Amino acid sequence: MSVAQAMILAAGRGERMRPLTDRCPKPLLEVRGKPLIEYHLDALAREGFRDVVVNTAWLGEQIEQRCGAHSASGARIAYSHEGRDFGGALETAGGIARALPLLDEAFWLVAGDVHMPGFAFSRAAFERFRAGDRLAHLFLVPNPEHNPQGDFGLSPEGLALNRADERWTYSTVALLRRALFDGIPAGNPHGEKIKLAPLLRAAMDRGQVGAQLYRGPWTDVGTPQRLAQLNA
Repeated sequence: MSVAQAMILAAGRGERMRPLTDRCPKPLLEVRGKPLIEYHLDALAREGFRDVVVNTAWLGEQIEQRCGAHSASGARIAYSHEGRDFGGALETAGGIARALPLLDEAFWLVAGDVHMPGFAFSRAAFERFRAGDRLAHLFLVPNPEHNPQGDFGLSPEGLALNRADERWTYSTVALLRRALFDGIPAGNPHGEKIKLAPLLRAAMDRGQVGAQLYRGPWTDVGTPQRLAQLNA
């Protein structure tokens, strides 16, 4: 497999989705007959991002059995099995750091449990980011009912802001650079659990994180009710 330019986060337990996730990992829950994770695999492949890393923990063997080494869209999938290697998920930054040996200098990131069928993982956006010097570029969305205060601000110059009066919700989609994780031992060999938000906030305070607003359809499929609404 070539070095990957995309990573899909698929290691979470999905506590709020129980009992649906007691026997099925959340990224395999279906929206209109198609697993959530396959929407991302297809969208990435359409833009030529065919080498993808998927991290797993809870019921991770089901994800590998369903998706295999190749998706129906032609994506080539490598797995980072946090559950097998460390007994559980490593939080977002810990999981990314564990998978870094499989990833390119710059790469797309998206959570396997969000549904955004109109989003394009643009090759042009990727190349602009790779040619620049920022550590991250976040895609923000209007605040949903379950996150009314939002997460990050957005400056007129297109910088993500750690502190702002008006804040938007982080969609889980981002372009990241390996250098964002320089403070973590290569490959996270000890399986440290590390959150992503503190790394992003520190980089924001240094002016190293860009952002833009995405207004297309987006759902954090975090409860059975939200999944039912998508399938209604």
